[in-house]
Amino acid sequence: MTMPTESDDLALLGLMQLVSPALPIGAFAWSQGLESAFELGWVRGEDDLGDWLEGVLDDGLGRCELPALARLMAAWAVDDPDALRHWNGWLAATRETAELAAEEARLGAALTRLVKSLELTPPTPSRLEGMGYVGVFAWLAHARGVAPRQALLGFAWAWLENQLAVACKALPLGHTAAQRLIERLRPALSSAVDAALVRDDDALGPMLPGLALASAQHETQYSRLFRS
Repeated sequence: MTMPTESDDLALLGLMQLVSPALPIGAFAWSQGLESAFELGWVRGEDDLGDWLEGVLDDGLGRCELPALARLMAAWAVDDPDALRHWNGWLAATRETAELAAEEARLGAALTRLVKSLELTPPTPSRLEGMGYVGVFAWLAHARGVAPRQALLGFAWAWLENQLAVACKALPLGHTAAQRLIERLRPALSSAVDAALVRDDDALGPMLPGLALASAQHETQYSRLFRS
């Protein structure tokens, strides 16, 4: 049996740091339209929430953030500025509401500040200018030596944990129910990553009109806990 090396351990620890809810970038402030789905009655409990999250994973992350993350990591690995600009711009163009666009930009800016404070900037630091969250995540995962598939799994895991944290605050959903949903969705995370890694460029793009409508509704929602 091949024993893990110190670099393997450090890569794993780096990924755990990157996907931790304690990472100081403010991800906890965004619900990605989920709060409006609760307000509108589209998601009422544990089963509804599981269906919603599976849909977002299959038709959103698996077709948008995850494949783009893989491409951005590949671009960072060879320091390809054209590919970095292309996929960062492509991701920005997929954000269908002001709130979704603001989340990508502000989390990216916050993570960039953290990268600079940790002295982990790329050899050409200007590559990070204007980079959204997924692009900066891709750089930090690459810099930490995280393998692309593990980086995608970590990204998906962080998304799921954040969505369940939103539900625990905004729905009558207990932490035990949240753990049941994690058990239900863990295989789906793995499948979404597998699919994302083999999708062609022309098969990419989110197909989530319901999430876009919920996010747009949230911009004028009377009472809310989250910024999106």
